[in-house]
Amino acid sequence: MSKNYLLIYSEQLATEIELLCQNIKAPSNTLFQIRKSSSSIYANMREANYGQSKSDMISKFEIALKECSETEGWLKLLFKTNALDEESFKSHRGFVETYSN
Repeated sequence: MSKNYLLIYSEQLATEIELLCQNIKAPSNTLFQIRKSSSSIYANMREANYGQSKSDMISKFEIALKECSETEGWLKLLFKTNALDEESFKSHRGFVETYSN
């Protein structure tokens, strides 16, 4: 069986964001939202594997793409409010951009 790189990368992203959230000080709502959006990417990638139809599978991919954009937005907010340093921001943002392209 071939590797599902989208699933692998989405799991890595959700894990990285969770670890990031455990190590920074930021408003709890912001941390909740970025955790939610990054884990949604992973959840939708898993669901897409078992789509009821081709259109259902595509819909899950589209939702995951939207969640990538949201995750990037939360990272930007954390950076602009100094909760996240520039190196961490660029590292995590690059991971999201790679995944969403």
